[in-house]
Amino acid sequence: FPDRHVERQKIKTRLDFLREQKDVLYENLRDLNFEYHAGKYPEEDYASQRAALEDETAAVLAEIDQLERHAPLHA
Repeated sequence: FPDRHVERQKIKTRLDFLREQKDVLYENLRDLNFEYHAGKYPEEDYASQRAALEDETAAVLAEIDQLERHAPLHA
C-alpha cells in the first residue's frame, strides 16, 4: 500500500513503472507455463497467450533499455 503520508511518497517514474510491469509479465509467463504443464490449457491457447505475453515483455524491455541508455548517470 502507498505510504499514507503524501510528503514521503516516492514519485514513480516511467522507468519505475516499466520495471514493475516487467516483473508482472515474468510472473505471468511463469504462471502460464505452470498451468499449461498442469494441463489447464490446450496447446493452441498456451501458444497464443505465451506469444502475446512475450511480445508485451519485449516491448517493455525495449523501452526500459531505451530509457536507461538516455538516463542521467546519477539516476
